[in-house]
Amino acid sequence: MKTFLLFALALLHFLPARADEGLWLPLLLKQLNEADMQKKGLRLTADQIYSVNQGSLKDAVVQFGGGCTGEIVSGQGLLLTNHHCGYSQIQQHSSLANDYLTQGYWAMRRDQELPNPGLTATFIIRMEDVTSQVLAGVPTRGIAEADREQLVQANSQRVARAAVQGTHYQAFVRPFYEGNEYYLFLTEVFGDVRLVGAPPSSIGKFGGDTDNWAWPRHTGDFSVFRIYAGPDNKPAPYSKANVPFKPRHHLPISLAGVRPGDFTLVYGFPGRTSEYLTSWGVEETYSASNPAKIKVRDAKLKILATDMAASDKVRIQYAAKYAGLANYWKKWMGENRGLKKLDAVTRKQEQEATFQQWANSGDEARRAAYGPLLPQMQRAYAAGRDYILARDYVTEAALGIELVAVANSLLPLADLVTNKVPAAELATAVAKAKKGTANFFRNYSLPTDQKVAAALLPLYAAGTPATLLPAYVKGLGQQYAGPEGWRGYVAQLYGKSRLTTN
Repeated sequence: MKTFLLFALALLHFLPARADEGLWLPLLLKQLNEADMQKKGLRLTADQIYSVNQGSLKDAVVQFGGGCTGEIVSGQGLLLTNHHCGYSQIQQHSSLANDYLTQGYWAMRRDQELPNPGLTATFIIRMEDVTSQVLAGVPTRGIAEADREQLVQANSQRVARAAVQGTHYQAFVRPFYEGNEYYLFLTEVFGDVRLVGAPPSSIGKFGGDTDNWAWPRHTGDFSVFRIYAGPDNKPAPYSKANVPFKPRHHLPISLAGVRPGDFTLVYGFPGRTSEYLTSWGVEETYSASNPAKIKVRDAKLKILATDMAASDKVRIQYAAKYAGLANYWKKWMGENRGLKKLDAVTRKQEQEATFQQWANSGDEARRAAYGPLLPQMQRAYAAGRDYILARDYVTEAALGIELVAVANSLLPLADLVTNKVPAAELATAVAKAKKGTANFFRNYSLPTDQKVAAALLPLYAAGTPATLLPAYVKGLGQQYAGPEGWRGYVAQLYGKSRLTTN
């Protein structure tokens, strides 16, 4: 999943009648929420949750990898995260001889903790509202959206570069509220994160896809890692000489348990939200985008499940891939059930009718500024619908074929050859590509991928709007009509590809 991760705090106060819920920025707790939260049972101050000058809760909660949350639970860098968040690392260390997916894994000594190249743990050092800096010199009217976005990106990069000057930190700027506010995140990123332990999948994935995105559930969904640092306690590349990281703060473990009505705080790194979608955006998600993605993943998952059940080697190779595909497949199905149950499109339309009435009832300036917005959005969604569907079929079906995806990843290398770049630059790119493809083929089954290709290509050809389907794919659909025809074409393609024959 490609996503911009927004660091936020989700506040849930579980009471018998209702939950006072929201998505809050830790930076703003003192200003917006501290007093109300304390009335409801919070025994921490806002500074104990988020502080730049002293250790606080933010220093014990990390972004784990690209899209998960982890918690530091010891002064020696021990980190807890979900089993599904550490699943790909457990899979990478598994083999037929050491099937940690099935058996679990526990390091009894520090030297048994397993390194994970590419895995990171990211701490937030500070956050800052940089809206005025990002929007400085950016017109609000009379400019194409693409040109405006270029100005915003240039300003954002300038702000981020200034923030990290002379430090080992990293920084990025993210938009909030559809680009009405921008926040800088200064981060410290550790790249030596080692697997300490994980339960067997019978515990860590108990309930499987059936229980995923459903509550309550009864899975032991955890895994344990440790962050390592250089002798100065700063990030360092993997080395046996590295030492356990000493955090500014770690979470104490309580055995007291919880009681009904206890104040509950959920702090972490959620993905993006779509709270402000229009009725046309919700309808597009419900009736076009989600069904297309569900259909493609359903076909792919059935093939993977069959091959994984028939071969332990394929099961290990595809365990993390299957889990990743199934995660959002299940989420999209649940999302559509929820949208239907809540009649979300109608509720959005009611909100829009209220807004339109407000826009039309104001003075001339209000009517001119806000009156045309919803009709313009409706026309934009109608004009873009086919492109959204084409994007989904390219991403899910065409690039869902592994051989196509890896070939696509090598296109920049072909461009370097075509453009006759210096030999040293080309050699570096080739070495990087060879390393990447070696890792790819370690967890690749050609017969499985060939079956996937034969199933997904016709879905791509049939599902993509005709005006956006490449001419050569239309020709293939005519030449190789029917399942047997597509299987024959794929067999021919895979039989002569340089990626499968070398």
